[in-house]
Amino acid sequence: IKSNEVELAHLYYLPKAHKLGTPLRPIISGLKHPTIRISKFLDELLRPLFDKITSNTTVTSGTKVIKQLHEWSKRNIGQETFICTMDVMDLYTMIPQTEVRGGDMGSSLTLTSANCYMFFYERDIVKQVNNSNGLYLRYIDDIFIIINWPIQHLSKQINRWNELDLNIKLKAQVGHSTNFLDLYIEIKNGELFIKVYHKPSYEPYYLPFNSIHLIHMKMNIPYAMLIRAIKYCST
Repeated sequence: IKSNEVELAHLYYLPKAHKLGTPLRPIISGLKHPTIRISKFLDELLRPLFDKITSNTTVTSGTKVIKQLHEWSKRNIGQETFICTMDVMDLYTMIPQTEVRGGDMGSSLTLTSANCYMFFYERDIVKQVNNSNGLYLRYIDDIFIIINWPIQHLSKQINRWNELDLNIKLKAQVGHSTNFLDLYIEIKNGELFIKVYHKPSYEPYYLPFNSIHLIHMKMNIPYAMLIRAIKYCST
């Protein structure tokens, strides 16, 4: 590593405009930090192993969520089915490490470290949900559960899950409808309904047509949005 090619990481904040009170997301930019290459090397080693081990419980797109939901609903959905979504509060900054707690949000390894930590945390929850013929999915710090439990029992279990690890705090919402990733999911009269979900901060445009971008890039945007709507919407 040459001294003129490295620099210390610096901290900055991005506002979460879609959340109440506009909280700030701390970002540590370390693209030229001396340890960035080590971080990328370890991430390349660990990420494929993690992806293979957790392929049944982790998701990266709404399409995979819909596929698993449809397979599950064919056998298990009913009038008493509830949906629970949980947000892991401040996941990146709560990962315990030797001497220091937290990870750089600008580091390649931090995402994999957080996912690995959540994998060990969620094992008992996944087992409990699966034993009750429920469905458990997670995307980084967003958890989705659909299960046939009385709401009182589900609320009791959420409180118990919040006590499994001092570093993990879950903010849960329970009901017959929810937003997960870019999906709106609802159970109505024992049937599953899905459509595209847009966050409140969503802007109604992606790219001005008079920009200098290539024409095929501009044409791909409405095409991709149409394909997503066709894939996602159940009616």
